Amino acid sequence: MSSDTRILGIEGTAWAASAAVFDAARDDVFIESDAYQPESGGIHPREAAEHMHEAVPRVVERALEHARETHDGPASEPPIDAVAFSRGPGLGPCLRVVGTAARALSQALSVPLVGVNHMVAHLEIGRHTSGFDAPVCLNASGANAHLLAYRNGRYRVLGETMDTGVGNAIDKFTRHVGWSHPGGPKVETAAKDGEYVDLPYVVKGMDFSFSGIMSAAKQRYDDGVPVEDVCYSLQENIFGMLTEVSERALSLTGSDELVLGGGVGQNARLREMLAEMCAQRGARFHAPEPRFLRDNAGMIAVLGAKMYDAGDTLALEDSRVDPDFRPDQVPVTWRRDEPDLAVGRADGDTQVRGAEALVDLEPERGRVTKRREAKTYRHPELDDRLRRERTTLEARLTSLARREGVPTPVLSDVDPLEARLELEYVGERDLRAGLTAAGVRDVGRHLARLHGAGFVHGDPTTRNVRVDGDRTYLIDFGLGYHTDHVEDYAMDLHVFDQSLVGTADDPEPLREAVRAGYREVGEERVLERLRDVEGRGRYQSDA
Repeated sequence: MSSDTRILGIEGTAWAASAAVFDAARDDVFIESDAYQPESGGIHPREAAEHMHEAVPRVVERALEHARETHDGPASEPPIDAVAFSRGPGLGPCLRVVGTAARALSQALSVPLVGVNHMVAHLEIGRHTSGFDAPVCLNASGANAHLLAYRNGRYRVLGETMDTGVGNAIDKFTRHVGWSHPGGPKVETAAKDGEYVDLPYVVKGMDFSFSGIMSAAKQRYDDGVPVEDVCYSLQENIFGMLTEVSERALSLTGSDELVLGGGVGQNARLREMLAEMCAQRGARFHAPEPRFLRDNAGMIAVLGAKMYDAGDTLALEDSRVDPDFRPDQVPVTWRRDEPDLAVGRADGDTQVRGAEALVDLEPERGRVTKRREAKTYRHPELDDRLRRERTTLEARLTSLARREGVPTPVLSDVDPLEARLELEYVGERDLRAGLTAAGVRDVGRHLARLHGAGFVHGDPTTRNVRVDGDRTYLIDFGLGYHTDHVEDYAMDLHVFDQSLVGTADDPEPLREAVRAGYREVGEERVLERLRDVEGRGRYQSDA
């Protein structure tokens, strides 16, 4: 980044009207914000847009005053180099107010426009303040929840919510209780006096779902369970899910760096879980200071400076906002000279730390011992249940898949109480370390056979396929389950598809190969549902 770049950023995707000035020479960020506070319920788009109309000019003028006051150049020169603004994702009426203000200021000062993706800004502010090179990012905000990692010039979505964003999910519960927006801080306060009660916990590979847990939480409250207990358990389960999928993303990519973004990241329990998980696996964790976690123009200005220095500016006619602007649509122009994450493990490793287990390898004896460690970040009752259930499921489904003609390791011993399995050592390497169209096509066939038998793998990633010559083996069935729903089969394929995007240099031919393999054995209706899954707008605000 240029040492003297100065950018004015404007943010207003949903509720916070905000303007900021980033001074690269001082690494200083000035932020002025005015948050919309609904009188009741959640965010009302019309009211939020009215707030933006009133507040955006005010915060922009204050930021511009600061820019002028701290400008060292001649008075005849503009006090900033460019105007950066949130193009999306967010509420359309709010984004249009921001876009109009940015265009007007750009024209008035005769400086370029920079259009910033709000969710990528959450990632980049964490990367900027941490100094990490190639982190995985967990974005946990109101309308969004997903995992991102950099590969081949873009931030790839490794996992995401299958329904609503994490903040909106919590807000739906608090509205049911009768609490005003935002609900997250109120849940955090109530949870301090709560005790654990059982609630749904839904992780599918690196995807996750909040709809079931929200319905169950409302029902528990209606049944008379103390609200403090429901809030405590909501946090333990929802944040446990987010922490688990973050660990899965670290394991898949080979990264040892995790950054947190989004307003829900202000929750102390979520940060505690993520920090503890990273410490347990020897990774580094960073959460920016709270002013950079909630929606703010500071992150827009910082990323705007990186984009401006890379020459990534917008012509006026190309500056339209996009309420559904996905982070994986953004060409990462400011990182083109930086390496991707390395994948694979070192030859000769005799112990491998996966996403949830320690695996001892004894290839000379043809044996693997897998032990699901206690996850200290999770509530002990929840952790104990998950470890036992997943060990039992893995044993059962590994054997069942083998009977259906899918190559899997032979199981020699299982101890559910100790969460330990002994299995045959199979394959020479992970599929991740040597991706080929033939190997991926095999995986498509394998998944189709599982689905034809009425169950899913649950976590079919390129790390959970072993390769030996021309033979591919599926391993690690711990997230599998029996089902006859076509949606579940499509999601199983979607998980594998996401892992290809996250680990392949050229994923498109491989994505076609897995579909071709599936089509040879499976039903076309599953592939049709997969297209529906891929076309859903998971980044739309539904506050």
